Amino acid sequence: MDSPDPKALARFYSELLGWPLWKPDEMDPGEAAIDTGEGVAGITFHLKDDYVRPVWPNTPGEQQMMMHLDFEVSDLAEATAYALEHGAVLADVQPQDDVRVFYDPDGHPFCLYAHGT
Repeated sequence: MDSPDPKALARFYSELLGWPLWKPDEMDPGEAAIDTGEGVAGITFHLKDDYVRPVWPNTPGEQQMMMHLDFEVSDLAEATAYALEHGAVLADVQPQDDVRVFYDPDGHPFCLYAHGT
């Protein structure tokens, strides 16, 4: 993921997901990463000096999102409160009852969803 501050964004997702930072002493200065600790999945964050926050929902002529992450949770209300406490911002547009759309500190949209609710 592109970021103007990859280390800060990695800390945000590390706290949100409970995933450890991946070998911070071995990362290049403009990079940071987290993983599950089990080698199953990870996210790498890269410095982008000219980063422009995406706009979601998409707006013609504005920076569009390049990707978004979805995370399944067991209790959507509890997970929503937790995400907000850790610095996520709830999006104004919420298209589904069983999904919550948030923005991370750099404006990347991500979703929490409750399966089967």
